Amino acid sequence: MTNSPSSRGKNGALLIAGILMIATTLRVTFTGAAPLLDAIRTDYGLTTAQTGLLTTLPLLAFALVSPLAATVARRWGIERSLLAAMLLICVGIAIRSLPSSGALFGGTAVIGCGIALGNVLLPGLIKRDFSQHVAKLTGAYSLTMGAAAALGSAMVVPLALNGFGWRGALMMLMVFPLLALLIWLPQWRQTANASLSNSRALHSRAIWRSSLAWQVTLFLGINSLIYYVIIGWLPAIMISHGYSEAQAGSLHGLLQLATAAPGLLIPLVLYRFKDQRTIAALVSLMCAVGATGFAVMPGQAALWTVLFGFGSGATMILGLTFIGLRASSAHQAAALSGMAQSVGYLLAACGPPMMGKIHDLNDSWQIPLVGVALLALVMAVFGVCSGREKEIACA
Repeated sequence: MTNSPSSRGKNGALLIAGILMIATTLRVTFTGAAPLLDAIRTDYGLTTAQTGLLTTLPLLAFALVSPLAATVARRWGIERSLLAAMLLICVGIAIRSLPSSGALFGGTAVIGCGIALGNVLLPGLIKRDFSQHVAKLTGAYSLTMGAAAALGSAMVVPLALNGFGWRGALMMLMVFPLLALLIWLPQWRQTANASLSNSRALHSRAIWRSSLAWQVTLFLGINSLIYYVIIGWLPAIMISHGYSEAQAGSLHGLLQLATAAPGLLIPLVLYRFKDQRTIAALVSLMCAVGATGFAVMPGQAALWTVLFGFGSGATMILGLTFIGLRASSAHQAAALSGMAQSVGYLLAACGPPMMGKIHDLNDSWQIPLVGVALLALVMAVFGVCSGREKEIACA
């Protein structure tokens, strides 16, 4: 039997506030380091490959930990598992800020493990407690996640330049998981999670044999790949076209804001469609047009940044919404979430270095950008398949 927030004796608004605060930690503690990578590289004398590992290491952690998250929830309960995720992120931030290159990489990996738990378990929690409002709440937490990421990217450089240094600036990002911990603490006593934590289907492998599950997974996974390629290389792409570092940094921030914006619109639009095939194809095509624009008309970079960012953000919201809509239960939603995010982040970890290598071989960003556009078209196909109004068969 599904437990509603009211039946569990907790204020629904407090539960939603906790979900949204957890969402703020799931990107900012990772992407917030990107504007400081040059300072980190200079301080430790890292190679380009070692610096790139700071970007791919959390993605690898996401891929490895995501399939285990549902098992953790089955054993400890989803509320306590999310609390543990916030603690892991806090510990990782503290370790990352220690004056040691080993601590830098170790702390980054710990942060990735905490984020992976949160990424997987939030859709299952929403399916369980807010099954009638999956799209609305998914849009709200995606918007919150993107806005926090943009805020983090905007604040770390001024903090680093005004006495905190890059370590102090990254340490200040701990305010996000600490606030989430404080707001989530009342949920600690909630252990009656029969619909999620006591089901054998959480650790069933049946979800991996579902064609619909694979369609949802590849829709989300390809989006992760192309998003991390663009967010990782956009400054370099813009600088290669004559933009200044400041202009490239502004476009990087604009991309994250554009990614957050669909959280306001997509949940409202979804209800106007019988299914989600049309909107899935449309937002995928926005990504394809944006990537093509970067390649052929870089002078209009702000337009392509907004177009790609909006399309990618909308695709992410749709994909996360599909997890709730296509799953037949909360435990199946958690299993599908683990599958989709494991495969997705494995693809995302491969994307930036692969596209960087292609650039190095050709000394041009044209081929990588065309590759991103073609992948977005493939994503559209999986979006159309995922958007059909049907559920995965019960495990």
